[in-house]
Amino acid sequence: MDSVLNPLYIAVSFIMRAFHSLFSGLGLNAGLSWSLSIVGLVITIRIILIPLFVKQIKSQRALQVLQPKMKELQKKYKDDRQKQSEELMKLYKEHNTNPLASCIPILAQAPIFFALFRVLNSISGSLDKYGKCAATAANRVNAGVFSREEVCDAANAHFFGAKLSESFLHPATSSTSTMTVKIVTVILIILMSATTFTTQRQLMMKGMPAASLENNPMVQQQKILLYVFPIIFAVSGVNFPVGVLLYWLTTNLWTMGQQFYVIRNNPTPGSPSYEEWEARKARKSGVRQSEIESSEESSPEASPPEEITGQRVQPKKPKKPKRKK
Repeated sequence: MDSVLNPLYIAVSFIMRAFHSLFSGLGLNAGLSWSLSIVGLVITIRIILIPLFVKQIKSQRALQVLQPKMKELQKKYKDDRQKQSEELMKLYKEHNTNPLASCIPILAQAPIFFALFRVLNSISGSLDKYGKCAATAANRVNAGVFSREEVCDAANAHFFGAKLSESFLHPATSSTSTMTVKIVTVILIILMSATTFTTQRQLMMKGMPAASLENNPMVQQQKILLYVFPIIFAVSGVNFPVGVLLYWLTTNLWTMGQQFYVIRNNPTPGSPSYEEWEARKARKSGVRQSEIESSEESSPEASPPEEITGQRVQPKKPKKPKRKK
């Protein structure tokens, strides 16, 4: 498994090393520079995934448009599941859409998330029981392109008092307070779960047409996942190193901001956000129209030129005075 994912270990560690070198060159301390290198990793990955995000949006819009036809097929072939599946697949093919396209960004991030988890675990394993750099730190299999010094430096980097390589269940045996590690990880887990919930709720409340919410099995499933995913993250988060929690929180914030921008500026027709978008456009056009009218009223009206009637009056020459004889 490690040999298959080794290119990802190299890519993740290379990006983190590049950002760490940049921030260290700016004079930042080890904890801040390594934390920001994880944020830089998120930004790099999400920029690369923007085309997939656009494809996800298009697929979701297409599925929402097809909802009435999908309901008709489900009602028509409710007693024949195989025929229903065949007709639905034919419908997707005709309109060049794929229901699984909405999962592509999440699936694309999963290997990178796993690679980061393994890299940070390798960094954590580079410390001995006293929290010092072990002699075998340079031989860590999953540390990517990191040198021994970089592995030890990252392992000892702190984020609000907790090492990036520590987790709630596995705090390192060092001078770092165990309670500090638990507090930092709990706060990150809460923020991670809250941002996941907010992002999903934002999509369902603002980004979906009211017609697609009625008697839709997919929507009902999303409503369940709206509450299940935060619970899963909260339970599993106690095993994640602080660095992984920081990565996941940052990518959640990016997703939330990106989705907010799309919902606000390019909403789905028929959704509540689309009505708000049209209202904003109407207000803007009304303000512009009133500005034009007020400018026309305030400008002085030019008086019309006087009409010249009749023949032109010739100017009279002044009479010359007579000479005296």
